[in-house]
Amino acid sequence: MGHRLGPKLQAGRRRMLFLFLLSLFRPALSEQIRYTIPEELARGSLVGNLAKDLGLGLRDLPTRNLRVSAEKKFFTVNTDNGDLLVSDRIDREQVCGRKSTCVLEFEMVAEKPLNFFHITVEIQDVNDNPPTFSQNVTELEISEMTPTGATFALESAQDSDVGVNSLQQYYLSPDPHFSLIQKENPDGSRYPELVVKAPLDREEQSCHHLVLMAVDGGEPARSCTTQIRVVVADANDNPPVFTQDVYRVSVPENLPLGSSVLRVRATDLDEGINAEIAYTFINVDKAVRQLFKLDSKTGELTTVGGLDFEERESYTIGVEAKDGGHHTAHCKIQIDILDENDNVPEITLDSESKYIKEDTELGTVVALIKTHDLDSGFNGEVLCQIKGNFPFKIVQDTKNTYKLVTERVLDREKTPEYNVTITATDKGKPPLSSKRSVTLKVADVNDNVPLFHQASYVVHVPENNPPGTSIAQVNASDPDLGPNGQVSYSIMASDLEPRALSSYVSVNPQSGVVFAQRAFDHEQLRAFELTLQARDHGSPALSANVSLRVLVGDRNDNAPRVLYPALGPDGSALFDTVPRAAQPGYLVTKVVAVDADSGHNAWLSYHVLQASEPGLFSVGLRTGEVRTARALGDRDAARQRLLVAVRDGGQPPLSATATLLLVFADSLQEALPDLSDRPAPADPQAELQFYLVVALALISVLFLLSVILAVALSLRRSSNPATWSCFQTSFCSKTGPGVLPNYGEGTLPYSYNLCAAAHSSKTEFKFLNIKPENAPPQDLLCNEAFCLESTSNDNAQVTSNSVNLQQQAPPNTDWRFSQAQRPGTSGSQNGDETGTWPNNQFDTEMLQAMILASASEAADGSSTLGGGAGTMGLSARYGPQFTLQHVPDYRQNVYIPGSNATLTNAAGKRDGKAPAGGNGNKKKSGKKEKK
Repeated sequence: MGHRLGPKLQAGRRRMLFLFLLSLFRPALSEQIRYTIPEELARGSLVGNLAKDLGLGLRDLPTRNLRVSAEKKFFTVNTDNGDLLVSDRIDREQVCGRKSTCVLEFEMVAEKPLNFFHITVEIQDVNDNPPTFSQNVTELEISEMTPTGATFALESAQDSDVGVNSLQQYYLSPDPHFSLIQKENPDGSRYPELVVKAPLDREEQSCHHLVLMAVDGGEPARSCTTQIRVVVADANDNPPVFTQDVYRVSVPENLPLGSSVLRVRATDLDEGINAEIAYTFINVDKAVRQLFKLDSKTGELTTVGGLDFEERESYTIGVEAKDGGHHTAHCKIQIDILDENDNVPEITLDSESKYIKEDTELGTVVALIKTHDLDSGFNGEVLCQIKGNFPFKIVQDTKNTYKLVTERVLDREKTPEYNVTITATDKGKPPLSSKRSVTLKVADVNDNVPLFHQASYVVHVPENNPPGTSIAQVNASDPDLGPNGQVSYSIMASDLEPRALSSYVSVNPQSGVVFAQRAFDHEQLRAFELTLQARDHGSPALSANVSLRVLVGDRNDNAPRVLYPALGPDGSALFDTVPRAAQPGYLVTKVVAVDADSGHNAWLSYHVLQASEPGLFSVGLRTGEVRTARALGDRDAARQRLLVAVRDGGQPPLSATATLLLVFADSLQEALPDLSDRPAPADPQAELQFYLVVALALISVLFLLSVILAVALSLRRSSNPATWSCFQTSFCSKTGPGVLPNYGEGTLPYSYNLCAAAHSSKTEFKFLNIKPENAPPQDLLCNEAFCLESTSNDNAQVTSNSVNLQQQAPPNTDWRFSQAQRPGTSGSQNGDETGTWPNNQFDTEMLQAMILASASEAADGSSTLGGGAGTMGLSARYGPQFTLQHVPDYRQNVYIPGSNATLTNAAGKRDGKAPAGGNGNKKKSGKKEKK
């Protein structure tokens, strides 16, 4: 028997050598990498150097991160040297069953760049399974009438191995009555048949014991035996006969349970019990018995289990027909399973990372996709695609592998993540499909500049704000994430001086709130502009700028300031003369005041606060022009005192006062006696207060006092001033407070002292220091100075008997009264540029003193200034063309804040001049006003 096995074993070795050489040359013929290994290798056994076969260097292995992508991982990769190793037990019989060729296919995934490598490992069979019989003892009944050469099928042995390692030969123990022949099934498997080579005689030997051996083709060969007990039966001379030796049928998979596959039929020429045929399976394994059932009477084959083409494509079933006389017949049933599209394609994803940077280049591989369909033919061909508007596309790599790559630019701010659904559809009818979803998150990149909510900011801040107050807030947003979207604020530039910037404003870097570091003053700083920057924390950082304009609003924090009438050096009020024949509406003078505020806060109004003769004068509400309201009456005093209040338009309003001393006279010489001889009348406002307090109780007393006052006034007007002044040795008239007690805002009137010496024919009016030894006592009236005093609200004390003035140097001849120095609201009025006028208050007072002195000298004919009539002796000082008409007129156009209107100067009516042209409605800045 060993001699018989020799040639077959050598043929098996040659076949294995051919397969081995074929596996060596196959990588050159295919794009796949193919290895061949025997089954049952120990774990960790080397399959091949995968890194070398892929052309990868050892330095590239850590970065490429090779890994196996398979449903069941039988192999693993050594990341140090790139060896492909066995990681699990490989039993060819379990993996591939009875397939002639067992191949394991899987993919190797490599990163950076992401790619697939297809690996094929052929598993060679090892003779690790011996042949086996299902029964240790087989009983066979043969009629003694069986002719020589009759055959009887015996149970075939089963061997799980394939190829040369599968069952190859049967051997029967020597016996004179029986021999053994071997036959092949359509699938190539062999089965034994017992041949009667000599007539049987039941009477000689009723039972024969044989031994059947099955041997495979492995090296060393494996074998098994079974006992065959042949019982010689009584004669039954007609055996059953099948209509066909082989029955073929094709059935679809997934056939319902209980479905009929086919029916076998055998006939027997005998009669009676010898003609009754029973059908049974013969030479079938347990798996077939679990799938099919054979009716012993009808021979109908039905299904009892589910048929699956993917598990097994065909079945060969042996059927035996046995009659009642123990005659048998055999046939084969060949069942082919037809594939149906009953398997949904499977999708396997291998992704490098679920986070994709939004600046990823187009065509970058995002994920690797592998599909698998257990069906065959068109049913197993799969098409992979994605549906929807995604910036990705699927590119087919090989038959069952695809790559998901970027097709458009990614923008995390628009779409932070994508839920991509991948659909795999086969080509069966009807087609089946499966879906697999993958979530791809877009990683943020600092690609967005901070954006301010407004193109520019304008804020209004009232002046005198508390330091540290928030005045504005800028907001910028950045749609990026994390540090890329965190915005900080800073001041980049300003129209303020760099050194002073930090003392004016600051900005909170986190919130963008702008704080005032100091109190703003509208009169010093009306507006300023900042350039703020919003900068994110990305790398590199991005920034944006925005302008913030701060407008400092005005508050009524400056009281009006009276420019005209100006006070003397000692603080006393000066006088103006009014012709006695002045008609109603005659322009007497003009109160000029300015307010450092702006807008309504600087809109000034003029009001008569006190008047010696109420109703005699009127003041323009907006112009400050003092005009006569009626003609001078006989009972009206020649000397009038007028207290004018200047109020602004703020809330609450602020005010200042100006005191006007007006003398009705046609010339200065005529006005001097009135200044020295006649006291000012009593304060009507004080009397009015007194009347209100005691009106009800002292009506009769008030009436009497009124009569007495009327008689006194009548006597004073009718009598000679000299005679009137001689009634007493010393006369001093003191007026009360010139302002109401409750009037506390603004600038109160200044006190003034006027001292004059009276004589029968001469009057000296000199602002000089009078030495006691040089003053003749007989020249003074009653040996005392006549003193007229006007006090302010603070109850100034009575001044001394004489006015002590500092000796003043004569003014320069090149004085000019410039545009910015002229009286008026903010110095805005235009005047006659050819006239000369002192440019400060000191010089103005000096000029007034010289005018009074020249008037006094003219009265006694001793004027030393020279000049003609009407020049008051000033032509020698300022030129022959200088007259009283050249004194600057304060009654000029006044600008009304908040209005474009210009009040017309009424001086032209009185003096016969046209109003001065120019920018009368132009207002200078607050800084110039303060200067």
